[in-house]
Amino acid sequence: MLNHSFDVLLSNGVKLTALSASFYFLLHREQPIFSTRAHVFQIDPNTKKNWVPTSKHAVTVSYFYDSTRNVYRIISLDGSKAIINSTITPNMTFTKTSQKFGQWADSRANTVYGLGFSSEHHLSKVS
Repeated sequence: MLNHSFDVLLSNGVKLTALSASFYFLLHREQPIFSTRAHVFQIDPNTKKNWVPTSKHAVTVSYFYDSTRNVYRIISLDGSKAIINSTITPNMTFTKTSQKFGQWADSRANTVYGLGFSSEHHLSKVS
């Protein structure tokens, strides 16, 4: 009989056996909540005032929930490039700044993100 055993080394230095690794990744799986389309912006790092579009068109913005860590994450890709990968922490606030635009500061990414939606309904799902 072949032994297909393997170990996984996590970023925090913890070594998991094959069985515990399977449970770890199963338990830490994020569940999709919903996706919508929006224009994605980041605040200009030089002026801290002007919005800079991160893509030329509206892109899919997806919201996930990790029940084991009780955190949300917003992810958006433009092709294969991640333009948002933001873990929402309890101290973050999503601020609706107009009928179809909202923003939040992500200290881990050292930026402020903005989302422009096609309707108030799409914004209300986020805020």
